[in-house]
Amino acid sequence: MKIILLSSSTSNNRSISFTGWMTTLLLSGLLILSVGFGAFFGYKISDFHWQVVFENTAGEIQEQIRLQSDNVAVGREEVEQTLSAMTIKLAQMRSRLVRLDALGEQLTQIANLKGGEFDFSASAGLGGPEKTMMSELSDPISPQEEIELIFESLENNLGDREAQLSVLQSMMSDNRLRTESVVAGRPIVKGWLSSEYGMRTDPFHGRKSWHNGVDFAGREGSDIIAVASGVVVWSGTKKGYGKMIEINHSDGYLTRYAHNRENLAKVGMLVKRGDVIASMGNTGRSTGPHVHFEVYKDGRTVNPATYIRRTVN
Repeated sequence: MKIILLSSSTSNNRSISFTGWMTTLLLSGLLILSVGFGAFFGYKISDFHWQVVFENTAGEIQEQIRLQSDNVAVGREEVEQTLSAMTIKLAQMRSRLVRLDALGEQLTQIANLKGGEFDFSASAGLGGPEKTMMSELSDPISPQEEIELIFESLENNLGDREAQLSVLQSMMSDNRLRTESVVAGRPIVKGWLSSEYGMRTDPFHGRKSWHNGVDFAGREGSDIIAVASGVVVWSGTKKGYGKMIEINHSDGYLTRYAHNRENLAKVGMLVKRGDVIASMGNTGRSTGPHVHFEVYKDGRTVNPATYIRRTVN
């Protein structure tokens, strides 16, 4: 192997000759030097690459940790809000149950009903065969399931109380309607009995005649009231009666209110005991302001005195 060293002047050019072993040694040195430089630069490049990778990965991990922390905070807040809402709902349901029990006890006392079916101080009777699977016996009840069981129990109690109150209200309503439909009391607020039922001296011709009702005299225009609940079946003028109202009641009863100055109740109206149905007048065959009151039972007149003296609890 020969190496020629060139100079600016031709006379100074030199050449170096290497023998076989020297050539091998030189080439080996150059190879080692190249590999060393390559390894050095490769290590630097690789080290920079992994540094970038580690920095990016660490940033992503930190971001994931931050997101997880935010999710945990949000979840904790949602759980707290849910528990707060469930606590409020539970308190409302318990308060509602207490009010229903108190109302039921009061209504039971007012209606003079004994305990038993309407005993609001006791829990509703429940039962049935147990059909729990063996696998379910070993599973513990989670807090959520325990809360759901509490709500379910309260819902059952509320439903039982509401059903009892509904039946009790229906019974009281039926009793009240039956009570209000019973003919009892006077057809006036103010006035006095001026003529009784039965035979009397007729005020116009002086002879004995039959009087189908009783008369209550009073101030003209004073209130005439219904003696029982019922439906108005007549509101108009009838010969001899003047302006008259008829009310049909239960159990075959009918009442008449005659000689009115003005009829206030109209045909088809549902009136209750004590409702003002007319004003006292002097229409028809009458000698002065009064109301002629008749009571019919199954189409026949009966003495109103029995019903006037009747009291309804």
